[in-house]
Amino acid sequence: MKKLALITLICLTSTLTFAQNADCYLYVGTYTRKTSEGIYVYRFDTQTGDFAPVSIAKGVSNPSFLALSMDKRFLYSVGGINGDSVRAFSINPQSRQLTLLNSQASGGAGGTHLAIDKTGTWVIVGHYTSGSLSVLPAKPDGSLGNVVQLIKQEGKSIDPDRQTKPYVHSINIAPNNTDVFVPDLGTDKIMAYILNPKTGQLTAGNPPFTAVIPGSGPRHFTFHPNGTFGYVIQEMGATITGFTYRSGQLAPFQTIKTLPDDYAGRKWSADIHISPDGKFLYGSNRAHESLAIFSIDQETGQLTFVGNQLVNGKTPRNFAIDPTGNFLMVANQDSDNITIFKRDKQTGKLTPTGKEIKVSMPVCLLFTR
Repeated sequence: MKKLALITLICLTSTLTFAQNADCYLYVGTYTRKTSEGIYVYRFDTQTGDFAPVSIAKGVSNPSFLALSMDKRFLYSVGGINGDSVRAFSINPQSRQLTLLNSQASGGAGGTHLAIDKTGTWVIVGHYTSGSLSVLPAKPDGSLGNVVQLIKQEGKSIDPDRQTKPYVHSINIAPNNTDVFVPDLGTDKIMAYILNPKTGQLTAGNPPFTAVIPGSGPRHFTFHPNGTFGYVIQEMGATITGFTYRSGQLAPFQTIKTLPDDYAGRKWSADIHISPDGKFLYGSNRAHESLAIFSIDQETGQLTFVGNQLVNGKTPRNFAIDPTGNFLMVANQDSDNITIFKRDKQTGKLTPTGKEIKVSMPVCLLFTR
């Protein structure tokens, strides 16, 4: 009896210690085509890289890309069998469990990305298959209203197989909460819009788009923490282009490769993120199964290649850096695992920790405190 009590006390002490150190939570969006049950929630210790399961939001199909409201009270996901719906969840502030509030038709097909404006009032969804974007209102209780605007993009580019029409790939709201940039893989353009935060209406930016190198296939975009630089990763070209950002305009200053010079396989780049201190940029390469690492010149925004790190998985569709910058986690869609790397904050290099989270078809990682 005494031995059982001692074991219980040790387990309780361990749990309390983890809880004190676990200053982050990780939300995992998935495809439910195999065995995934929905959105997975984990506690994450930013000092040790340890994790523990918290809950699963079940009963929703393909809750792929995720977005968190600024006040951290609500989580939104794009998904559905045909990628044609958006779901709203409330977040329990103590347990971090998710409760489904409602689901709305997104107005398009192949929903692949979404973003919430800083007022928490408007959710903008990008559709890959239908080449469109839509705006839905988020009500004060976090639930979603009907689509208030649907924009169908137009055009094509030079690849006869993959660029015969628009393919919207991400929605990116600038720090000013007004400029919205939408990379379109099918047209080789980053479309620009101006968001009216009162009405939710999007109007054409000035200029209405910024073109990239034909055949590149722009995909995901990120802003530097200083707000003066932006970067887009190009899926088909396996490149990253850097821009200066000012007054709604993007001016390209550099395009750099994400793969080694001797690589001759498929070019299939995916995600892009910058470390919290703004010193390093990372881009994922599916097929090569790696992350490309770059240092960032803080004055000019110029990227310098540091190296490639294998992800120890297959198809690194998405990845995330924890808010402290200590760890980087990679969602490997086709090997059903999330691998955890320790970051060297001085060099930007990554070291495998040997730890991984087993989840079926993870496609989006989202950290929050």
